[in-house]
Amino acid sequence: MQLIRNGSQASAKGPEQYFTSTVRIDSPFKGSGDARVSGAFVTFEPGARSAWHTHPLGQILIVTAGKGWTQCEGSPIVEINAGDIICCPPNHRHWHGATPTTAMTHIAIQEAKEGKVVEWMEKVPDEEYLVGPAA
Repeated sequence: MQLIRNGSQASAKGPEQYFTSTVRIDSPFKGSGDARVSGAFVTFEPGARSAWHTHPLGQILIVTAGKGWTQCEGSPIVEINAGDIICCPPNHRHWHGATPTTAMTHIAIQEAKEGKVVEWMEKVPDEEYLVGPAA
């Protein structure tokens, strides 16, 4: 068994090519050996969001704080709140992040397929993001 102490690993800034605005990533665990699962706490400041992306084996998001938005390709933007769980199927194009006025943190859990957990695409432009959830 391995115990990973809270705060024992440095936070990372979300790479500019994959995120809009300020995003902090804390990756406390990554699969080793035959294990394929990894997880991260991702904190989006107001207005911050991921680029469009897919996961080869899907992804589970557990919102732990704040309020955010997510969108699957071809569907409207949906509001997500602390306690919500989002299950993204394999290779499903989507994005997620904070609202323009409220930060949001989620735990992201995904599995690697042939060593890859994500396929990044283009950023979500302001004119698409600011449409917000359907009323």
